[in-house]
This record gives sequence, structure tokens and C-alpha cells, in this order.
Amino acid sequence: MRAKRCVRTWLGLLLGMTVTVLGALPPSALARVNGPAPPSAAGPPTPDATVPPLARLWPVGLRPSVLRGWDPPATPYARGHRGVDLAAAPGAPVRSVVAGRVSFAGRVAGRGAIAVELTGTGAPPLRTTFTPVRATVHQGDEVAAGEVLGTLEPGDAHCGTPCLHWGLRRDRTYLNPLSLLPPWLLRRDPSRLLPVTSALP
Repeated sequence: MRAKRCVRTWLGLLLGMTVTVLGALPPSALARVNGPAPPSAAGPPTPDATVPPLARLWPVGLRPSVLRGWDPPATPYARGHRGVDLAAAPGAPVRSVVAGRVSFAGRVAGRGAIAVELTGTGAPPLRTTFTPVRATVHQGDEVAAGEVLGTLEPGDAHCGTPCLHWGLRRDRTYLNPLSLLPPWLLRRDPSRLLPVTSALP
């Protein structure tokens, strides 16, 4: 009986010490023990209210899958994802989503890159960026909404699978490029079967 009471006392003390030690650990240490925290239930960032929804089409495909969303860094030099990654096949045409002027078309760190300053978006203007793209336009070209800027290059390791990295900036501030798209273009309505109107012969 006395031995059982002694064991219960020791277990209670051990449990109390464990709770105290775990409570004192910083979150980074707990993450190493427990693994990464589950994704937030809040979902992807909402479109930026300062960006007008000017676009009427995606830069690639009709309704591409977003492989990785916009994840703004906490500070200018912190880690984050300064754009969105859209699924696309190598060689797919990449289009300007809004009319503008090509401010850059060339290579950056071995990858093809294009930047377009969007017409009528203030000073400094909004600027969209696209990588990795083999440009068919040149710096200074005026482009219309929907005009092909180039084709998606193969072999980019950014996504681990072929994708277009689409970015948006105003001066040095990164913004969510999906904000350029109106809500109806962002929606993914479920597939619907149409009724058969005539019998087959």
C-alpha cells in the first residue's frame, strides 16, 4: 500500500515537471519534436484590395491549378513565396493578363523572365512578372491583354513539376497576382452534365 502511494507521488511529480519543461520550450523547439504545425484553417491570402481586378484571363491555360499560392514574407528579406505557381506544360503560351508595356525580357539566373508594366495602374505602375518563359516580345513592346509574351520553358526546378511562376509588384512591394483576377474567374464551379436532347440513331 505504501509502495503504491510512493509510485503515485513520483508519477505525479514526473508529470508536473514534464508539463513545466514543455511549457517553457520555445515554439521552434516544439516544432522540432512534434514536426511542422498543420496548415492554417484560414486558407490562402485574400486578394489585395489595393489591386483592381483588371484581368479577364489567366496568363496560362483556361483555369490552371494553383500549385503554390502567394505567401508574403514577414519582412522584405524573409522567406516567403512572392507570387503564385500555375500548372502548365512546357511550350504552353504565356499571355499578358492586362494591356501594358514590356519593361524586361531576358534571362535572370539562367531562367527566361518577362516583366510587363500595366497600363493605367498609377505611379509607380503595377508590374507583372513571368518565369521561366522564352520571350517572343522585346523590352519596350506595347502588348494587349491576351497577347502572347512567350512560351513556358521546360526543366525548371522551382515547382518540381512544370509551372509558371506569376508575380506582381508595385515598385518594391510584392502583391498577390490573383488580385488581378475577378471573383468569377477564380471560382471553380463543379462539372455539370448536360441533358441529352436527341436520341442516337
